[in-house]
Amino acid sequence: MWPLKITARFLPFHFSFMQNAQILSVGAYAPDLVLDNQYFNDLLGEDVGTWLSENVHIHRRHWCSEEESTADLAEKAALKALERAGLQASDLDLIIVATDTPEFVSPSTAAVLQHRLGASRAGTFDLNTACAGFVTALDTASKFIQADAQYQRVLVVGAYAMSKYLNKTDKKTVTLFADGAGAVVLGAAPKEDGKGFLASRLLTRGEFNEWMGIYAGGTRYPINAQVLQNKEHQLQFVRKFPKELNPEIWSAMALELSARSGIDLSEVTQFFITQININAIWETLDRLNLPHEKGHTIMQEYGYTGSACIPMAFNDAWEKGMVKPGDVVFFIGSGGGLAFAAAAFRL
Repeated sequence: MWPLKITARFLPFHFSFMQNAQILSVGAYAPDLVLDNQYFNDLLGEDVGTWLSENVHIHRRHWCSEEESTADLAEKAALKALERAGLQASDLDLIIVATDTPEFVSPSTAAVLQHRLGASRAGTFDLNTACAGFVTALDTASKFIQADAQYQRVLVVGAYAMSKYLNKTDKKTVTLFADGAGAVVLGAAPKEDGKGFLASRLLTRGEFNEWMGIYAGGTRYPINAQVLQNKEHQLQFVRKFPKELNPEIWSAMALELSARSGIDLSEVTQFFITQININAIWETLDRLNLPHEKGHTIMQEYGYTGSACIPMAFNDAWEKGMVKPGDVVFFIGSGGGLAFAAAAFRL
């Protein structure tokens, strides 16, 4: 009889499968400090700006001030998203922060954000799949809403303060990475209206886990004097990734989202793809026989903001009227690990 009692007790939650996750709003924030490519020409004593402009389409980026941190960025993006959704922080049931530049090693950045916002009812956790984090968190939040009726409003934030982890003498990293945050509020809505979460896919190529990352500061390589002297606590590109890797996997994930959602690729209004290299985005769209205009980019103004770049690009498109209710959008992210995540939504 005991299993029957447990089943009966939780029976109301079965009705949650009749609800879906919809994107109610979006918000973003970038720090005030803007560095153009000339800054890095001067810093490094050579012309790196020409390559940045022509090959990855980065002209400027925003960095935190000494006083700013990841939680500051997340808070400002979250407040904008809440304002646009017409909600108070007390309306939130869950907060997920996607970042690999956390406020602390422990506790979570999401706990810091929950306290600052005054989201007294919300549970929290951080999620780290590096630069694929926001889309992974978006997928996770959608599943919470679909699976359990107690989750009606979920805040998802992608936040990035990688400038804090950069070696100022390493031109492979210091010129690319930047800071910012993007946030969306998801809300529960009837599944039958056709809007909201449509499909997703997560994928990891773990054989690349030692090729790029921040390898000191955890239990494998604790911080000590030698680590600090050798700058091993900062971001490192250890090996060069195959050029075709991102376009191959991004295009395959787009095709899978299309098949699983029943949405033809031609019906997708915008593809929001990891903003590290414009040529990789264009190659992906070429593989899918789609115009480059369907891949909105912001790296020219914001540099590479990792787990924040996709919601920041989505926010930029939303503010410019490039997406509207009823449109289908695909989010496709990748990052260290290597981790990949894709999700499809009808707005």
